[in-house]
Formats: sequence, C-alpha cells, structure tokens
Amino acid sequence: MKKSSLLIISLLLAPMLASAHNFQLQQRLAPIGVSDKGELDYDNDKFSYKNWNSAQLSGKVRVVQHIAGRTSAKDLNDPLIEAIKAAKLPHDRYQTTTIVNTDDAIIGTAMFVRNSIEDSKKTFPWSQFIVDSNGIVKKAWDLQPKGSAIVVLDHEGKIQFAKDGALTPQEVQQVITMLHQLLK
Repeated sequence: MKKSSLLIISLLLAPMLASAHNFQLQQRLAPIGVSDKGELDYDNDKFSYKNWNSAQLSGKVRVVQHIAGRTSAKDLNDPLIEAIKAAKLPHDRYQTTTIVNTDDAIIGTAMFVRNSIEDSKKTFPWSQFIVDSNGIVKKAWDLQPKGSAIVVLDHEGKIQFAKDGALTPQEVQQVITMLHQLLK
C-alpha cells in the first residue's frame, strides 16, 4: 500500500520538478554574476574572459540559452538555434546569449567544451558566450542538471518566454514568431 501511494505522489509531483526554474514572465532574470571564466571575448585572434552579469542583458531582444557542458544538452534545443540562424535576425537589435555550465560537463571534457565554445565564438562573433565554471547560474535560476533552458527577453530585459528542457516544434515556432514581433 505504501509503495503505490508513494508512486502516485511522485507522479503528481514530477511535472513540478521538471519545471523547477524560477523564471517569471514580465520580470527580469534573477541577478547573477559570473567571474570564474565569464564572458568569452575574441579580439585580434586571441581569446579572453571578463566578468559577466545578468544585468547586462537589456538593450536588445535576446534568446538566453543555458546549457550543461555536454553534447546531449546542446542537442536538446538545437532546432531553435538552427531556426534562429535561418531567421537572420538583425545583430544590432538581437543577440543570442549562451551560458555554458562547464561544471555540469562529463568528467575530463571541460577543456573540449571550452574549445567548442571558442570555435562557436569565431563562427558567430556577434553572439555572446558565457562560461560558468562553477554552475552558479544553474543554481541561481533553479535549472535542471544535464539540461538546456531557453529564455526570451525583450529589449528591456523582461522575460517573455521561458522553458527548462527541450522545446517542442510548436514552441520553436512560437519563439521565432515572438522574436519577429519583439523586433518590430
């Protein structure tokens, strides 16, 4: 009897655990700063890092993608990233900000993850890449381990859409439509 009751309770609570993030529509992201690594810069064929803070996210329409430092997490929302690339959004008013939690990488792969981020920065210099070596953003925003979260911000930095986990094809289309509306 106890086992079936525990199973029912756990099944009822599972949806709440899956969406444990603390994002609230029309609010700003919980403030957080990353100083161990931080924002990746690429200038004169050299990479460097500087402190980054979520307060810097206003001024442009953005998709903020937080991913664990593993290929499986990157793949979760790759359809959205491909749709964003295809949409050719204006770099002067739109920016993708990717926060990679290298603390949530498979043991021994953090260096390879950082190399992949550097390759992406070379390919998409207008995009913003944040390396979070200690996983503090994941903790501050209550995100799931080994996952990928997507947040759409308007130019004031207010949340217009948020999901922790893979987006459905309908949600990908919803986000692309929303980005076009926010950029009008």
